Amino acid sequence: MAAGAFTIDLPGGRRIEGWEAGDAGAPGVLFHFGTPSAGLPFAPLVDATLARGRRFVTYSRPGYAGSTRREGRTVADCASDVLALLDGRGLDAVHVVGWSGGGPHALACAALLPGRVAGAATLAGVAPWGAEGLAWLDGMAEENLDEFGAAVAGPDALRRFLEPIAADRVSVASDEVAEGLGGLLTDVDRAALTGPFAEFLAEAMRAAVSSGPWGWIDDDLAFARDWGFGLDGIGVPVTVWHGRHDAMVPTTHGEWLAEHIPGARRQILESEGHLSLVVHFDAILDELLADGA
Repeated sequence: MAAGAFTIDLPGGRRIEGWEAGDAGAPGVLFHFGTPSAGLPFAPLVDATLARGRRFVTYSRPGYAGSTRREGRTVADCASDVLALLDGRGLDAVHVVGWSGGGPHALACAALLPGRVAGAATLAGVAPWGAEGLAWLDGMAEENLDEFGAAVAGPDALRRFLEPIAADRVSVASDEVAEGLGGLLTDVDRAALTGPFAEFLAEAMRAAVSSGPWGWIDDDLAFARDWGFGLDGIGVPVTVWHGRHDAMVPTTHGEWLAEHIPGARRQILESEGHLSLVVHFDAILDELLADGA
């Protein structure tokens, strides 16, 4: 059983970095991490995946860590990068999981790679910008209201807003993560953000902005415009997971997604938040894998 980092060369001279663990011939689970985050292993997620005979795979979206920036990318654009990843790592089909900002990217793969994606789960993922019947910003903490306000104002305004924040996170320590997130943390999330979990999030944040704020900028801009695909094109099983105590992505986003993705199952956990939701990964993975090979 192997584990370690890899790179995939892409057309036009770009490359993406990733990390995997598990037997080369095992079916895969592809994890899309949030915004801002690099594709690094978090032991409980990896261990749960391997224990079920699967191969854990993740990657850093363009602009994060060592993955080349793809300026102007849409959410849909991740599908071509993921297809190259699957081909490059010898994965015929995968189940996809998207946490927070990774949620839309997991849904893009489910919609645009139907022959290669067997099922999807979103964890505290955002709904499409301008979603009909959803007040997109309602219930978000002030930090996110300011950030998406800058995204709507355009790339230059967002860069000015995020550059000093990203600079602070280049060297963030595990005991500084909670302070940096401020009002984005509800009580249940603050209680969860300790020990190895805090250490992992700090490491993933540091790696994400190690080459600058570009992945974070491009994620936000992609969320705040048309995603480039329709949810009605998703034909594989999807479960939408959300915590009721979420100040980053309000539960209304998860409820909206569950109503608008064909056949989607809804799992709203009344006692969890944005970060604490991931402690249920065993149950999330079991439901995901029950949807077929």
